[in-house]
This record gives sequence, C-alpha cells and structure tokens, in this order.
Amino acid sequence: MGLSYRVRFWDIRERPGRRSPFEVRWTVNGREKSESYSTIGLAESRWSKLMTLAREGEAFDVQSGLPISELRAIKQKVTWYQHAHDYIEQKWDHTPGNTRRTLADAMATITPALVKPGSRYPDHRVLRRALYSWAFNKKAWENEPPEEWRPAIGWIEQRSLPIGALEDAAVVRQALDALKLKLDGTPAAAKTALRKKGAFSDSLGLAVEKGYFTANPLAGVKWRAPQPPEEVDPECVPNPAQVKRLLGAVRGLGGRGPHLEAFFGCMYFAAMRPAEVIRLERSQCRLPEEGWGLLTLRGGVVLSGKEWTDDGEAHEVHALKKRALRETRPVPIPPELVAMLREHVDRFGTASDGRLFRSGRDLYVQSAAYNKTWKKARVTALSKEEQASLVAKRPYDLRHAGISFWLHSGVDPAECARRAGQSIEVMFRVYAKVLAAGQERANRRIAAAMREWR
Repeated sequence: MGLSYRVRFWDIRERPGRRSPFEVRWTVNGREKSESYSTIGLAESRWSKLMTLAREGEAFDVQSGLPISELRAIKQKVTWYQHAHDYIEQKWDHTPGNTRRTLADAMATITPALVKPGSRYPDHRVLRRALYSWAFNKKAWENEPPEEWRPAIGWIEQRSLPIGALEDAAVVRQALDALKLKLDGTPAAAKTALRKKGAFSDSLGLAVEKGYFTANPLAGVKWRAPQPPEEVDPECVPNPAQVKRLLGAVRGLGGRGPHLEAFFGCMYFAAMRPAEVIRLERSQCRLPEEGWGLLTLRGGVVLSGKEWTDDGEAHEVHALKKRALRETRPVPIPPELVAMLREHVDRFGTASDGRLFRSGRDLYVQSAAYNKTWKKARVTALSKEEQASLVAKRPYDLRHAGISFWLHSGVDPAECARRAGQSIEVMFRVYAKVLAAGQERANRRIAAAMREWR
C-alpha cells in the first residue's frame, strides 16, 4: 500500500452553477485529490476532518487520497459482489453484447468462490443462473429478479467476502481455481479459463483505480493457468481430396445443403471465419467469368443473445477481428470459388440487404443449422475409419485446411497471415507443424541447389 504523510490542503473552492459547487481539495505526495459537496457546511466539515487526521499524524493512501483509517473501513464494507456489480456497470456501455456475456460468465464463476468460509448455497445451479442472468446483466436490472432467484441474490449479498480479503493470495487463488472447473465439476476448456482470468484481472484493475489496492493482487499469486493447445492438430485438417468429397456431399444433401455448399467453400478457399461468411454481401465480391476473383471482407456477424444487446437483436455486426471498425481485408479467391459463388447467386439470389447466405426467413444463418448440415455431409462423404477420426469434425476445420494448403503450396507465411486475418506471430504459433514440413522441403531444395553449385 502506497502511504504518505505529505498531505497539503487548499481552501474550499466554490464553482457556481454545479449541483455540488463546493470543492474540498488536497494533495497526497503531490497528487491532487478533490471531493464536491452541495453545501458549504458539508464541505467545511469534510475539510476539517481530513485536516485533523493529517495533523494527528495519520498516513494517507497515495492512490485514493483517503486517510488509511477510512480506506480500511471501505475495504471491509465493500464486498467482492458489490465490486463485481460495479465493474459490470462500468464496462457495459463500452462493450459489445458478446463481451458483456463473457464478462458476466466470468463474474458468475468467480463470485461463488469468494464467500465467507463454510458458506455454500444449496443449489449452485440456481445461484449461477441468478448471477449470470440478472446480477451481472445491466439490462436485466430494469426489473426485479425473478422470485426463484431472489434468495440466491440475498444469500450472495450477505456472504460475499469484503474486497480487502483479496489482499490474501490464498483468497485470490480460490477464485482462480474456480475458473478451472465447469458447473458440473469437470475441467473447463483452457481458453475459457484464460478468458475468465482476463476478466478477473481487469476487474481487479478497477479495484486498484478505486484505491482498494496499490497493485493488482493477481501479480503476487503463483498459479498455473491451463494451457490451451495453440497448434492445429494435423489429424483435424482434411486434405484437398477429402474437402472435395465433403463439399460434394453438402451439395447433394436435401434441404439446406445446396445453399450451404458455397458457404463452406468460402471457409476453405478463402479461409474465412464463419462470422465473416455469414455477413458476406454481393457487393463485397468481384466474380469475373474467368480467372481469380476477390472478396473484400468488412466484418462478421456474432450471435450475442437479445438479452445482452442494446437494441434487443440477437445478432451483432462486428468489425474484422483485431481491426478497426471500417478496416477491410481483401482476399483473392481461386476460379473454383468464383464459379461456386456465381452459381450460388444465380440459383438462390441474395437477402434483402445483399447477403449471400440467409435462413428461410431472410435472417442470418444459424450455427446450429450449418453444423447439422456438416455432420450429415461428414457421414455421407467419409469412410467409417475417417468418421471415427478427428478429421473435419467441425466446419472451422475447413479454415485450418485452407490455410494449411496455402502454406503447403509454398505461399509466404506473411501473405497467408494477411489473407487469413491473423498476425504473423499467431500464424507461426498455430501452424507450426505445417510450417515445419515446409521448411524441410525448402532445406531439400536448397541442398539440391548446393550440390549443383559444388
């Protein structure tokens, strides 16, 4: 805790026209602090109290500007639950719906772990749902929580630890350990745990800003985070022959199959993310009668849930991943995909807003729908042995297959990264095994050339 006895006071300042016009001002170790009051009497009382504490030799906290006795009282009064609630409120207006949902999930996971020793709510599933769907959803605060959730909310308000308890590394570790588990007690996915840890760290950063801590309590905790597999598993990546069979199977399926052939084709030939394909419009496509075409990608569509968005719509349109709002990404596409997209437009037309892919009611394509089609195509196109393997288990494996094919073909990794919308660092990390095979081929070619030179 950063404490100082260097406290200086200014006279009370009046600022006419403000709701609280009387301002008490002081400095702690040279850092300016102030508090505003509605009447001169309140301001004078506060100024006198601070002055007395300073004269009696009490240290002041540099971060918050408060005397140490007041800061300790606040840290015992403010609970973790209250702080997490304030954190959600602060972040809400500046984050998209999908991020709001992620933050709520993180706080709902951590909060039940930060309760008084020996406390355990009888139905942890009800508690988790109440926290996720109401306590950490600002949009839901417009109404009282449902009757079935009220006991859970009251319970956590009474038993949540004071924020000051997180100065103890053991308490912080309790929260971190909770991130490793799903609601049923089984291990959580590594990426999910790390994403929640990021939210936890950010919330503690707000606690530092408020003066509860002088440094983020996570910094002093030794905790082994689960490590997600970053490299693409080669067993998941279909080869070109398998991709051809799979796309043919999609085309041959009834119902939505023919409409989704080009959808999956974009994921393979242009290495597009599903969200980017869902948003793809005819105006973004240059599709010549012969030769290579070009897709100019502008962003993606993400399912957030109407309870997490400002406009009540279930989907949100996002910018391209890791890019500015209006930034685009041009991706050259081979004649095979050009022909596939031209045929798709001729056969199915476009949605009212120009989107190439849509549901039967002109809405966004749902992940449940294309996943169902993909599973059927996999059964049709692959042998029993291939079906039992991991190859092409998910539609997203088509994107991995497309990027792997580019790298295998000798395309410069930097160009592959640009087309795929990734950083070169991520490209080398995720496709390390594919790149290693390319390096071996390059070494053989160099060795052959050197033999000729000798």
